[in-house]
Amino acid sequence: MVAFKTHYKEKIVPELMKSGKYGNVMELPRLQKVVINMGVGVPGDRDELKAVAGDLAKITGQQPVITHARKSIAAFRLREEMAIGCKVTLRGVRMYEFMYRLINVALPRIRDFRGVSANSFDQQGNYTLGLTEQSIFPEINPDNIKRVQGMDVCIVTTAHDKAEGFELLKLFGMPFQK
Repeated sequence: MVAFKTHYKEKIVPELMKSGKYGNVMELPRLQKVVINMGVGVPGDRDELKAVAGDLAKITGQQPVITHARKSIAAFRLREEMAIGCKVTLRGVRMYEFMYRLINVALPRIRDFRGVSANSFDQQGNYTLGLTEQSIFPEINPDNIKRVQGMDVCIVTTAHDKAEGFELLKLFGMPFQK
């Protein structure tokens, strides 16, 4: 799975250089980090938070950080510093392994999958993807899931605009809708 980084160096870099927009290899857009965030809908439920953190650790291969509420919101029964979710930031080899598993294994396992939206890029070329359940990853056993939990995957790139970010992820094999 480290071959995904080799794929970038051997296939994607020459393809981007052929476009003629870049004079130097260091100007090329590349993946910087991947941030995966899972929020727990029930604040203060310790068992739920441990289960979500355990699932995220299995998926990413890295221990997640517990996120806390910044301020109190009475309507949501939320108090300041209450644990409300967890997140993981992946860089380097783990980032490329996760991207490989996301593109080639997890996304095709989604029922009636027709591709991901191409409209989820921000102005800097970063891409955000929302997944509705964690069971699409093969590391998670569907029999052990207490509650179906969604996650946000934010792919941060060094691209300068939407077009560069789209081209980079398309060359990685991200299945965009037509």
